[in-house]
Amino acid sequence: MAKRDYYEVLGVSKSASKDEIKKAYRKLSKKYHPDINKEEGSDEKFKEISEAYEVLSDENKRAQYDQFGHSGPQGGFGQGFGGQDFSGFGGGGFEDIFSQFFGGAQRQRDPNAPRRGDDLQYTMTVTFDEAVFGTKKEISIRKEVTCHTCGGEGAKPGTKKKTCSYCHGAGHVSVEQNTILGRVRTEKVCPECNGTGEEFEEPCPTCHGKGTELKNVKLEVTVPEGVDNDQQIRLAGQGGPGENGGPAGDLFVIFRVQPSDKFTREGDDILYNHNISFAQAALGDEVKIPTLKGHVMLTVPEGTQTGKQFRLKGKGIKNVHGYGYGDLFVNIRVQTPTGLNERQRELLKEFAEMSGETVNEQPSNFKDKARRFFKGE
Repeated sequence: MAKRDYYEVLGVSKSASKDEIKKAYRKLSKKYHPDINKEEGSDEKFKEISEAYEVLSDENKRAQYDQFGHSGPQGGFGQGFGGQDFSGFGGGGFEDIFSQFFGGAQRQRDPNAPRRGDDLQYTMTVTFDEAVFGTKKEISIRKEVTCHTCGGEGAKPGTKKKTCSYCHGAGHVSVEQNTILGRVRTEKVCPECNGTGEEFEEPCPTCHGKGTELKNVKLEVTVPEGVDNDQQIRLAGQGGPGENGGPAGDLFVIFRVQPSDKFTREGDDILYNHNISFAQAALGDEVKIPTLKGHVMLTVPEGTQTGKQFRLKGKGIKNVHGYGYGDLFVNIRVQTPTGLNERQRELLKEFAEMSGETVNEQPSNFKDKARRFFKGE
C-alpha cells in the first residue's frame, strides 16, 4: 500500500511553519494515541502521524522529503531492509535499533538532569594600538538569560505545575513500530512535556514557558596585550543559561585587529619602511625611527642601498603568552631626487664624469627641452 503524503497526514500545507506542524501533530496524536483511542486502526493511524511529524519537524529530513518524496536520497525515510519501517528509531539505522534492545534506552539523557548552557561567540574589532598595549572595552551582546519573572521555571509565579495530560506523568509515551526484528513497542520522550512528566498550569507571561528571555547584556572585556587577529579569550559563565540548575555556558570573544597606518605586523614582529635621500644613502647618516614606545636613532652606513633591512631587537610586540618581545625591522628605501636646479645638475654630471660614467641626460618636461634647445645642447 502506497504511503500517504506526510503533509496530507498532518493536514497542513507544504508551506506550513514548524509551529503549525507541531500544533497539528499535537492535536492528531492526542486524538489517536493508543492509550486513549481504543478504536481499531488507531495505533496504525498514530504510527503514521508520528512518522510524518518526525520527518517534517526536522529541517534536513523535511528538505530531503520535499525533494525526493518517500524514496529519499538514501532509499527512503524510515526504511531499512525489505522496506521495514525504522522511523520509530529516529531513522538512525542499526546502531539506533540495537541500542533500543541492548541498553541504549538507559543511556538516554534524563530531561530533568542539569544541562550546561550553550557556548556563544562574539567578534570584537580593536585598533592596532589597543591590540599591542592591551585595554579594557565594554561590549553589548544580545543573548538568552534566565527569565526575571519566573526565575527560569517557565510557570507564572504563584501557579503550580500539574501532571502532564498527554503522558499522564510518565515523561514518555509508547509507540509500536515494525522492525527487522518484528513488531516492537518502544518508548519516546513525551512531546508535550519533554520528558518532565509535568506541564504548566499557566505559563510565565514573560517567557511563555521557555524559562529564558532575550536581553542586551553589557560586559567588560580585557583585551590582552599583544593579542593578534583571530585569537580569542573565554569569559566563563557568560554564555547561554543552563537548564535544570545546570551551569551557564561560556562566551568566546574573537579579536579582529585593524591594521596600522605606520607598521606592518608579522606575528610579534613589526616592519617599518623608512625613506632616505640619495645623499644620506651615499654618505651615511643617523635617522630617527619611530617605535611602539617613542623614537630611536638608527645609524645608516654610507653606501646603503634600497632594500637594506635593519633589525632592532626587542622593539616589537609583546607576546600575548608572555614569551618576551618581537623585533622591529626597518626597511630602507632610497629616494631619487627630483626637480633638480642647474647647480645640482652640474654637480651630478661632474660626479658621473669622475666615476667614469657617461650619462645622456633626458629632459623631464617641455621647460627642460626648451632650455636645452636654446642652449644648443
